[in-house]
Amino acid sequence: MVPTTTIAPQGPEFSRFVQGYWRLADWGLTPQQRLTFLKQHVDLGVTTVDHADIYGNYECEALFGEALKLDPSMREQIQIVTKCDIKLCSDKFPERKINHYDTSAAYIYESVNNALQRLNVEQLDVLLIHRPDVLMDADEVAEAFQELYKIGKVKHFGVSNFSSAQFSLLQSRLSKPLVTNQVEINPLNFEVAHDGTLDLLQQMSIQPMAWSCLAGGRLFSNNDEQAKRVRAELDAIREEIGAQSIDQVIFAWIMRLPSKPLPIIGSGKIERVEAAVQSLDFTLTREQWYRVWVASKGYNVP
Repeated sequence: MVPTTTIAPQGPEFSRFVQGYWRLADWGLTPQQRLTFLKQHVDLGVTTVDHADIYGNYECEALFGEALKLDPSMREQIQIVTKCDIKLCSDKFPERKINHYDTSAAYIYESVNNALQRLNVEQLDVLLIHRPDVLMDADEVAEAFQELYKIGKVKHFGVSNFSSAQFSLLQSRLSKPLVTNQVEINPLNFEVAHDGTLDLLQQMSIQPMAWSCLAGGRLFSNNDEQAKRVRAELDAIREEIGAQSIDQVIFAWIMRLPSKPLPIIGSGKIERVEAAVQSLDFTLTREQWYRVWVASKGYNVP
């Protein structure tokens, strides 16, 4: 059973792994099959689910909501995270000329109302600003967050892909502090471990959420020198620790970080979810962790 963790001093409590629904529209599941999958990963202890308004060309939230409507009691067993502020060009929004960001209060309110309707819920557990917006007015965002909390539509707030400076800026304006920063962490891209992003979160006792843990499949399909080096090292460590797959080594590698990231699982196959959570049984030594670092960088530590 996957344990829970309080991801920030003021909450909330999440499962140690998060089920991502980014590709839900591609899984080809009926509403009943979606509900079955939800129940299966909840039974494993993976109770936190990750969404965004743009996923699946603005369809994934609604697909999840259809499944949840079949058994509304499941709402009490899960924590729902979703994101907003990216405006994509889409057939649903023909008036848009380019992709851009919008952190205006009006758009945040609109996004939350749409998410609640699509997901068939009355409250979000966490709302994240999806990408840093150069035109973000921190005071305006803070006021929107405060109002959404006051009227009971959102319990907690966070961000995604924010630098430490951007995180600190928004945090400085909030009466209800941010609870997470969802960032990319994988053996091919872990710059957040070096640029201060994870350091700040560790300082504040806030756990990040880790997206693209498997590097979007690049670790398995790419034949560039970096990917080949990392694959070979991960496979060697897999044999040493007795893991079934290098996926499990990757998750263990990510969770070894002292900021205690919560990996997001992207697969819609329950067997892959089961395998991922089994990585909790493995802890890498410092040397094993740095062997992956060296394989990724292509040189030894200074």
